[in-house]
Amino acid sequence: MPANSDVPSLPEAVPPARQSEFSFRVGKRLTETCRPTSEQMYDNGGEFLGRTGTITTPHGEIQTPAFIAVGTKATVKSVLPESMAELGAQALLANAYHLYLQPGPDVLDEAGGLGTFMNWPGPTFTDSGGFQVMSLGSGFKKVIDMKSVDQSGPDDAVAAGKERLAHVDDDGVWFKSHLNGDRHRFSPEISMQVQHQIGADIMFAFDELTTLQNSRGYQVESLERTRLWALRCLEEHFRLTASRAGKPYQALFGVIQGAQYEDLRRKACRDLGAMAFDGYGIGGALEKENLGTIVRWCNEELPENKPRHLLGISEPDDIFTAIENGADTFDCVSPTRVARNSAFYTPTGRYNLSGAKYKRDFGPLQEGCDCYACRNYSRAYIHHLFKAREMLSATLISIHNERFVVKMVDDARLAIEDGSFFDFKAETLGRYYS
Repeated sequence: MPANSDVPSLPEAVPPARQSEFSFRVGKRLTETCRPTSEQMYDNGGEFLGRTGTITTPHGEIQTPAFIAVGTKATVKSVLPESMAELGAQALLANAYHLYLQPGPDVLDEAGGLGTFMNWPGPTFTDSGGFQVMSLGSGFKKVIDMKSVDQSGPDDAVAAGKERLAHVDDDGVWFKSHLNGDRHRFSPEISMQVQHQIGADIMFAFDELTTLQNSRGYQVESLERTRLWALRCLEEHFRLTASRAGKPYQALFGVIQGAQYEDLRRKACRDLGAMAFDGYGIGGALEKENLGTIVRWCNEELPENKPRHLLGISEPDDIFTAIENGADTFDCVSPTRVARNSAFYTPTGRYNLSGAKYKRDFGPLQEGCDCYACRNYSRAYIHHLFKAREMLSATLISIHNERFVVKMVDDARLAIEDGSFFDFKAETLGRYYS
């Protein structure tokens, strides 16, 4: 792709007084408190970069590592914001694509921003909408295959029986709404305008999502496109920050792409790491078996004094791998998505409450769990709700699942601080996957 000579190398800096409303402070480092063995270092493929820290936003602090619960359409599905606060969620993430389509970012702006609109007083995130534009636009609904490398097909593949609803060019993306087919345009500038109106504390730059099925040639082309889009996002972000002086400062994270290629990942980190972002999101195609390696590549390059968010993970083994390789925050819809199919987490694995054996099981979802669902309701009752197709079943299981993941990450943070992280990881994963 030809370079755009009209794009400046770096935008002008945000006035320090505004940018100081957001900050990140490193706490304790995993290698200092736990002192991994040479065998552990070898198994990891390199130095452990895990750390604790504190993100400070205009709406409160986030103690990291932290799991950020997903409230796609300004709600964690079936769960009240008050319940999310009670179970220990520190921040919520909403989706710019969905809120752009419904109810519209102008509505949230008029309401006083995302947090006020959804009655959530704490910190908030919005992703750029790029994932949904690409995944829904390719007919893959909510999931794109990130498990296998297969580059035998075309770079513009779509799901079987679906039409392509998104078309990328160097300036942005044309896409059709998955709701009614209306045609829309997202560019770096439009994404910034939408996210500023939504009003989250932390936003992500507009990037092009690639998958493990894209050729290396396309990954290279896309990486340059995302780099140029990052510059445009910053320029528009700074302009909007200055023009909306009465609003709380909104931090902007750059998004790191590069798929499974070490040279591309490191290049993306060096390129975006030199820009005036407030933090970074590690996104795109991540093979599960190489997740830790890819996260470590990125965090070896990214600035130490800025937070790193890993987009879209929640399985326990992935969480520990991400934490020990330097991810500070991460998000995933999985806890509530599986709950709607009656699946619940326990220390010994994930189970499906629809099974007949739960009909007369009057114990809690998890013995010893302190969540609202486990304190007040039995497996038998929630099993009945699910079988009766009562919405309350999803609410109660979602509360438990979110608490399970939030607490696991909180405990991992405490384990880094007290020097027991590797023992805690071995015990937790050993039980869960036994």
